[in-house]
Amino acid sequence: MRACDFDFALPPELIAQRPAGARAESRLLVLDGDAITHRRFDAIADLLVAGDLLVVNDTRVIKARLTARKDSGGKAELLLERVLDERRALCQARTSKPLRPGRHLRVAGVHVDVVARRGEFHLLEFDAPIDEVLAGHGRMPLPPYIDRAADADDEERYQTVYATNPGAVAAPTAGLHFDAGLLERVRAKGVAIARLTLHVGAGTFQPLRDDDVSRHRMHAERFAIPAATREALAACRGRVVAVGTTVVRALETAAATGVDEGETRLFITPGYRFRAVDALVTNFHLPKSTLLMLVSAFAGVNRVREAYAAAVASRYRFFSYGDAMFCERAGHGG
Repeated sequence: MRACDFDFALPPELIAQRPAGARAESRLLVLDGDAITHRRFDAIADLLVAGDLLVVNDTRVIKARLTARKDSGGKAELLLERVLDERRALCQARTSKPLRPGRHLRVAGVHVDVVARRGEFHLLEFDAPIDEVLAGHGRMPLPPYIDRAADADDEERYQTVYATNPGAVAAPTAGLHFDAGLLERVRAKGVAIARLTLHVGAGTFQPLRDDDVSRHRMHAERFAIPAATREALAACRGRVVAVGTTVVRALETAAATGVDEGETRLFITPGYRFRAVDALVTNFHLPKSTLLMLVSAFAGVNRVREAYAAAVASRYRFFSYGDAMFCERAGHGG
């Protein structure tokens, strides 16, 4: 399997730079068997039926971007990947010269030690609580394809309305389309809503470095499925509908391992046998990305290829602030 099999031509003007005017007013492409229909996102309530279980990711994006100064005087742009404890974090760093252990940084008045290199990340130790540093000096970590600085609007719109557990450095973007009113409409239909947490890492934007898909190693992300959600899954008599690829990876990891909390490096590609998820709400993803491979595995390579071609032709908005798609698992229902 080659990464080039998941490539497609995307006009750059279709990459959404800002969210839709209102969350539920974005567009929704419905892939039903071989049929493709175009709806507004709030029509998702009409696609769900009593007995379905909607599973959402309640991670909350932290203000993970920091500007620092090196002890040499040079500038460093930091992106926290994971907060390890009150004062230590793993970070990506963009600098003119590589950071080496033993160097020192300053974020405003906060001293930061470069402790070690761990793979592609730096282990940094702050002399103040990281939560306080991020609250005072951090910026929302918009994805690299959004060509502008984060502003006050992003602090609301780059979070889901149910985000409660801080720890992500990228939003679980399929959930950005739901507002409180739409969630109430879903509940009123007899659809249960359950939560899990998967803290999305910056590695979600990492390109494949080899065209041979089998050589790619997924970045690790932390997840936790609470007991109440496990009970809701066991009681579900309809479809398990995942809101986003992060929910798919968490549920499928738990189904494969029997473990409801930990780290996942699950890389889902065509041929994967799904155990836990029946339907999926997802945004439109980057060409040759691991997320597009997951969606293709779920709904079928040819069906997804046709859906993406239809989305481009119909001028859908792509990526984090873009529009959405609803599909059932290949061989399930449609």
